[in-house]
Amino acid sequence: MTATTTAREMLILLGAVARKQYILLRRYPVNTVGGLLAIYVFFALIFFGGRAVAGPAFDDSLDSLIVGYFLVTMAFSAYQNLAGNVMTEATWGTLEQLYMAPVGFGRVMAAKTVVNVAFSFLWGGATLVLMLVTTGRTLSIDLLTVVPVGVFALASVVGVGFVMAGLALLYKRVNSIFGLLQFGFIGLAAAPVEAAPILKLLPLAQGSFMLQRAMTGGVRLWEFPPAEVAILVVVGAGYVAVGYAVFRLLTRRARRRGVLGHY
Repeated sequence: MTATTTAREMLILLGAVARKQYILLRRYPVNTVGGLLAIYVFFALIFFGGRAVAGPAFDDSLDSLIVGYFLVTMAFSAYQNLAGNVMTEATWGTLEQLYMAPVGFGRVMAAKTVVNVAFSFLWGGATLVLMLVTTGRTLSIDLLTVVPVGVFALASVVGVGFVMAGLALLYKRVNSIFGLLQFGFIGLAAAPVEAAPILKLLPLAQGSFMLQRAMTGGVRLWEFPPAEVAILVVVGAGYVAVGYAVFRLLTRRARRRGVLGHY
């Protein structure tokens, strides 16, 4: 198989996965719009409630709040789409078909991951626009900085999502842990990495720190110290690699137990 053929197959696979994701969003418009509305309403409650309680002093931290909420929204979407989709495939009984795909299960999961991250950016972008319109604030949005930093920040979340997807296939009912981790993402996005640099090794922490500086301070990607960029890349890629390895290990164990397609 040539490299050209492999690239063509991956493009076809990416298109198929993206089309499926789009069809699901379009087929259930109430759920799609309702999800976006719920995210916006929650932010509006924080914004108007904070202004009512703290007054003008609340505006001092408003930009940081918007950036943090933007990142957490994308993290929730990437995490839910990956782990949730795998659990849904198992519930529908179609997970075994993915294993029999001619391109291989690994490439299918890679395509799902790429599409999920792309849709997460669309979801987060829509939320960001609503937040900026509501608050009347402006931020520095340099796509050459925001997109790469956001991708590697979400990569760490994707790694966690792979682990949860594997646990769900093996143990089935992990909803309590699944939801608990989402609250953990909020804390990780607000982690004080400058005071405790070791926190940069946790998911989202380094990405959140760099996004805050990029979107509120106008720092460009090439203006960050090389060490900061290296930490972001290594942590993001490391979580994906470890998470996917754990996912494959757990799915093989589920296959040996004969519970891969059971729910």
